[in-house]
Amino acid sequence: MPAIRSTRSKLLTRGIALATALPLLALAACSYGSDAKDDTKAKVAAGSKKIDGLDSVKIGYFGNLTHATALVGNQKGFFQKELGATAAKYQIFNAGPSEIEALNSGSIDIGWIGPSPSINGFTKSEGKNLRIIGGSASGGVKLVVNPKKIKSLKDVKGKKIATPQLGNTQDVAFLNWAAEQGYKVDAQSGKGDVSVVRTDNKITPDAYKSGSIDGAWVPEPTASKLVAEGAKVLLDESDLWPDKKFVITNIIVSQKFLKEHPKVVEAVLKGSVETNKWINANPDDAKASANKQLEADSGKALPAAVLDPAWKSIQITNDPLASTLNTEADHAVKAGLLDKPTLTGIYDLTLLNKVLKAAGESSVDDAGLGVK
Repeated sequence: MPAIRSTRSKLLTRGIALATALPLLALAACSYGSDAKDDTKAKVAAGSKKIDGLDSVKIGYFGNLTHATALVGNQKGFFQKELGATAAKYQIFNAGPSEIEALNSGSIDIGWIGPSPSINGFTKSEGKNLRIIGGSASGGVKLVVNPKKIKSLKDVKGKKIATPQLGNTQDVAFLNWAAEQGYKVDAQSGKGDVSVVRTDNKITPDAYKSGSIDGAWVPEPTASKLVAEGAKVLLDESDLWPDKKFVITNIIVSQKFLKEHPKVVEAVLKGSVETNKWINANPDDAKASANKQLEADSGKALPAAVLDPAWKSIQITNDPLASTLNTEADHAVKAGLLDKPTLTGIYDLTLLNKVLKAAGESSVDDAGLGVK
């Protein structure tokens, strides 16, 4: 079966086993993520009933604007409205691999996440741990650089470029782009014609200011934070894709949770569709709402100089853009991070299409990668 080629695999396996035995609070302290402010009680309408008698559903997402659906859905209470008295509990992550570990351990049930970790999690478990059940966002990823050191794409050679984490979506995208330029880079170590420096998005701006990196291939709002520090956008990843669309955020669910609680999953998807509809109809209010949730989660809101350009580069969508997921898997294979995967069954869009039909919207396609 296909497997991730990573020197971290043994550590990852041990981490998953350990995480299974840890309570949720300990998980947050062990870098899976951080608990968001729990204000769900205030949002539960009087007289609401629990779905399937379930007390809560645990939802994960990143503190990135590319996860705007989760940010706004949380902040505006769209998910809680659909869940009734089943409380939405939120956990915040910095990168995909750690969220996959949390899904595997049962610390979250549903998550907003990038395509590469979704692919990795599916293939490492031999197709047994997750399903992609919906889309959320396209775009919002840029190569930003120090204009004093890098003036053109050719100047990237020999420089130090940050990505968020080994094997995450932006890491794979940058490695693929570098290979297409003819650069040779060892995917595991990041050493080669370009130095790939895996750096948490939270500290990437400081790394840029200190001069320890020359640029970064990162999602929003990190890209715009770097621009605010004097960096320049050298490349928008959207320009590399047909129709300038590519999946940057999926919705995934534990297969066990999907099987046992389909009504809860459907409620979350209904909340997601309603959130996306509201975001697209009210872009300015949605931007402010996402920023308000970022402040609640991290303690700091984004300034307008960062928020405004970042928001403009992201497209919110229910469509998982499944054909682009297949392409991103091919990129991971070429980079040496993934054996050729079998992705049939990674999608189950049944509940999403049910919700979309009820909302009078068009169904979405799984590009032949759905459950048979």
